[in-house]
Amino acid sequence: MLKSFRPLAYLAAAALVGATGLGLASRQTVKAQGSVGTPSILEFRWDGNKDFKKLYYYVSNTERTQWGEYFLVLRAKDRKAAILKLSITIPSYFNTNIDPKNVKLCYTSVGGYAKRTKCEETIPAEIQLTDNGKRIDIFPTTPVPPDKAIAVVFNVSNPVNGGMFQFNALAQAPGDIPMAGYLGSWVIEVTN
Repeated sequence: MLKSFRPLAYLAAAALVGATGLGLASRQTVKAQGSVGTPSILEFRWDGNKDFKKLYYYVSNTERTQWGEYFLVLRAKDRKAAILKLSITIPSYFNTNIDPKNVKLCYTSVGGYAKRTKCEETIPAEIQLTDNGKRIDIFPTTPVPPDKAIAVVFNVSNPVNGGMFQFNALAQAPGDIPMAGYLGSWVIEVTN
C-alpha cells in the first residue's frame, strides 16, 4: 500500500530535474500550466458524466486578486442551433464584481500554442447581470448563427479566494418553445 501520494506534476518535475543532471536535491518545480489560464492538456474526472461538457476558455491571468481578461468560448462544434439568448451562470463563491459594461459578445478566433484567442468582431447585444450578479444574460440583436466560434469576454479582478470555478452556458434557440438548454461548462482555476 502506498504511504504517500506524489502528484503527477511533482513526478514530472523530478524526472526533468534528474534528466538534466541537476539532481533531486535542488527541488525545482515545473508548472504544468503557467500564469496564463487555458484548459490543461491532460485532465481526469472521477465521474465521467455524459451530462457534463467541457468548454474551451482563455484567461489572461489566473492569479488571485489580479486583473484577468476572460474569454469564455463557444466553438461551432459546441452548439447546433442559433442563439437567441445566452446565459452564463457564475458560481456563488466567485466573489468579485462583474460590470455589465465590461462584458461583450464577439466572434472570435480560437487560439492555441501559436496564436492567442482574440475577438474579431463584436456582436451587438444587450447584456444584463441578474441573480445578484451571479448570472450574465446576453440578448443578441439578431440570432447568432452556429457556424462561427463566439466568446463572452470580460475583464475582472480575480477573487481573493483561489480555487476552481465552474461557469455554465445555457442558450435559447429561436423557435416556439422559449427554453434554455445546457451547452457546457468552463472549469477555471484561480491560483493561490
